[in-house]
Amino acid sequence: MNNVAVDRTPDQPFSGKLPDVQATSPDVRINLTRVGVKNVKKLVEVTRPDKRPVVFISNFDVYVDLPGSLKGANLSRNFEVIDEVLQQAIDGKVNEIENLCSAVARKLLDRHEYADRTEVLMRSEFMVKRETPVSHTTCHEVVKVHARAIAKRTFREPIVRKSVGAEVTGMTACPCAQNIMKERANNVLETLGINQKTIDAFFAEVPMATHNQRGRGFLCIETDDDQHVDLEKIIKILKESMSAGIYELLKRGDESAVVLAAHKNPRFVEDCVREMAKKVLTGFDYLPGDAVVIIKQTNEESIHQHDAYAERRATLAELLDELNGERKLPE
Repeated sequence: MNNVAVDRTPDQPFSGKLPDVQATSPDVRINLTRVGVKNVKKLVEVTRPDKRPVVFISNFDVYVDLPGSLKGANLSRNFEVIDEVLQQAIDGKVNEIENLCSAVARKLLDRHEYADRTEVLMRSEFMVKRETPVSHTTCHEVVKVHARAIAKRTFREPIVRKSVGAEVTGMTACPCAQNIMKERANNVLETLGINQKTIDAFFAEVPMATHNQRGRGFLCIETDDDQHVDLEKIIKILKESMSAGIYELLKRGDESAVVLAAHKNPRFVEDCVREMAKKVLTGFDYLPGDAVVIIKQTNEESIHQHDAYAERRATLAELLDELNGERKLPE
């Protein structure tokens, strides 16, 4: 075998053209659903009408599909393209985080001619300013925010579906334990000679004790690219669907108000999910029937070692049909 001499030292860089290994055929020719990068950190500034812009510290996952004819995506080059597309979108005016995701998904199709599908996921934390119910003390709450866009290539314009959602922490009070405690208290009051009318009036003002849970509600709405979903409305629905809200800082009067509100509004984990679904139908009745709603509620039990969980995934049309079948969504 002939040896070919190379006229360069080991420290000299190779000046020839490097082979594009990723563009070669793989040993196993199988299509891959997702190839890309995860946990790309970016600062995203979102403008709001008549309010200060909000800055999101965000993590992005960005993927393209890969045909079985290609060995792999050059992730270093792929990351440069992804980073460039992300930065171009972020440097522009961002009104909605889900629109940012859909813009990136569209541009990735342009830059990756072999891909038929692109996907962009965004996870952020949103700081919400709140006021306690009695002392009106200002405090802040961290809300986890999610956005996603999927673009699919067609013979014409790409089809893009986007979603936006949030996860909010609140408080729930167990109706079952409260009813048991109420029955016991009713029996005790009767033995003390208190008439039933007075007993009922007392219970109307002072709800009985029960065990509580810290609840984590999640609500996400998926639509076509031309639809608008208000993130702050999603957060509001989540807060109002549990027994009561929680606050980072509470004075004595605030604490009393929060506990009383929760015990006057006991809810199972299933109740929270159903309440969210009902509020979505009212708050987003302008969305088309094929909008997809994903609702999840996890309650961290205080008297059990397990957590309670409920979930529903459905289109708006399906939810509306189950609720009453009378109101009509726009076509």
